Amino acid sequence: MIIETSKPVWVIGDVQGCYQSLEALLAHPTIQADHDALFCFAGDLINRGPQSVECIRLAQSMGDNAITLLGNHDIHLLGVAAGIRKVGKSDTAQEILDAPDAEQLVDWLRHCPLALQVHDHLIVHAGVAPSWTLAQTLAHAHEVEQCLQAPNWKHLLDGLFGNHPDVWSDSLQGQDRLRLIINILTRMRTCYPDGRLNTKHKGPPDLQEGHTAWFDLPNRALKVPVIFGHWSTLGLMQRPDAVCLDTGCVWGQSLTAIRLPDRKVVQVAHQETQALNPLAF
Repeated sequence: MIIETSKPVWVIGDVQGCYQSLEALLAHPTIQADHDALFCFAGDLINRGPQSVECIRLAQSMGDNAITLLGNHDIHLLGVAAGIRKVGKSDTAQEILDAPDAEQLVDWLRHCPLALQVHDHLIVHAGVAPSWTLAQTLAHAHEVEQCLQAPNWKHLLDGLFGNHPDVWSDSLQGQDRLRLIINILTRMRTCYPDGRLNTKHKGPPDLQEGHTAWFDLPNRALKVPVIFGHWSTLGLMQRPDAVCLDTGCVWGQSLTAIRLPDRKVVQVAHQETQALNPLAF
């Protein structure tokens, strides 16, 4: 998805069902001062936190003033709704599926994009393959979006979960191609020395000897900066070419937003009464 706008855009990191923290962030004076701002949720709007249904309803209620990107937790919920994924022991998104408007909420979620270009930045939930240009990233995201938005989306989604293949090739086709696109855009953190995607790594990049953070891979084709979430152990990272916004709100830390194009950062402390213990996952 490409948006041309002169308005400020606030990109918000992983909310993961932390509705009270999200309300506090949106009420921050700096954000409130931008009366005409657009908002972008950088994936994982739901799950693990206590109020997923409130978060998705809030994002939906913002209409054209907000864009919600899909993260791995959001796609997992679609898989559960399609009957091809099981509810995990740490999931809290069941309340969405039990809601009286569940069908409408799921339908809205599956029409959300996986990548957004705005103010000369690319926004995705997790990462970008080193060989992908900006145009290719948006095109590959659209391939998956078309499947999720199709009338037979449940059938098309079946088979798109898994860890293989783990190396991108333009020659990939069918489910293998779509599965890897999803994993790169929503699950990517580091790669092995031979370039294979490492979907198991969750710690800081310096804890995996020989593994490379995706944004440090050599010969990256992408020429615009990327804003992403998904990597709470990396935390707030601000570089000219890459910005990480996942600051572990669901783990009791903070919720972060950055304004484009000037990169003003706003953070609020975790507002929920309880936080999850990351060591338990």
